[in-house]
Amino acid sequence: MNKLTKADKKPLSTVEFASSNSLMQYDHFDVQKWQKYIEKEIGFVLPDIQLQWFINAIECVAKSNGSTAEQLWYNLPKDNELRQRLLDKVLIHESRFFRHKPSIDFVIKCASQYRTVDNNKALFRIWSAGCASGQEAWSLAMSLSAQQFSNYSILGTDVSEEAIKNARLGQYDKRQQCLIPQLCQQFIQPLLTKSETNNTNDSLSPTPEVNDSIQPNWQVEPKLRPHVSFSVHNIIEKTPPTAHPQHVIICQNMLLYFRKFDQRDILTRLAEQCTLGGYIILAPGEALFWRPSNMRRIAHPQVNVWQKISA
Repeated sequence: MNKLTKADKKPLSTVEFASSNSLMQYDHFDVQKWQKYIEKEIGFVLPDIQLQWFINAIECVAKSNGSTAEQLWYNLPKDNELRQRLLDKVLIHESRFFRHKPSIDFVIKCASQYRTVDNNKALFRIWSAGCASGQEAWSLAMSLSAQQFSNYSILGTDVSEEAIKNARLGQYDKRQQCLIPQLCQQFIQPLLTKSETNNTNDSLSPTPEVNDSIQPNWQVEPKLRPHVSFSVHNIIEKTPPTAHPQHVIICQNMLLYFRKFDQRDILTRLAEQCTLGGYIILAPGEALFWRPSNMRRIAHPQVNVWQKISA
């Protein structure tokens, strides 16, 4: 989530509805009505600084549907596909590989400790909540495989169907490739063009048609795919995306878009999904108000991490 999911932006200290002053420039558009709708659907409270972008997203969906914004408003309750298209457009899917290296290094350390105990046959499970287009999940898979880990499972979830579709493809552009450390470059391979695909029996997929101006030109190595799965999931839902308890849950740069009481509920559910002795990793500065009795904050100079100490 994570996307408004895991967007690269300066964290906001507070998130609230637009003030009356900021709404004056949008007197032709009932912004508050749409903000409340998004919050009701997925819990996100959209900040003032994204108002114009938010309106553009709504008008873009309306135009693609051959309607006005007001007609879109009345059609949403009757059309789930249209609703999902709006959510996909409103949410920011941008993320990047190895976005917060200290968090990835901490996960590798946890996996190493897990491997030393006498349970090597059990999967080391990681949940990337609000995974956007999958960069965090694939970064973890690359890092674990580079350290010769093979018995791990990574689940990436996001509320955006479009983001999850892209995550499953595992196809990215050259800009993203430059962010991958040399040790992990072994886990990428170039994409064949359509003409190359027609002239070979190779199993690689052709470059898909995308709306972005930047075309993907490489993909994640197929040998990583058995370890990584993706699923559409709304983090505010009470039902978890999997029945399996997780050894590490990463939820970074997403909680700030929820009201504090929703943050508490989300964190409580994440803790329930965490194994005893497992960890929840948040972005630096996130949820500093949290004081759960069954979790303890680990002293770490760069990672905001909590360990589950009781059921």
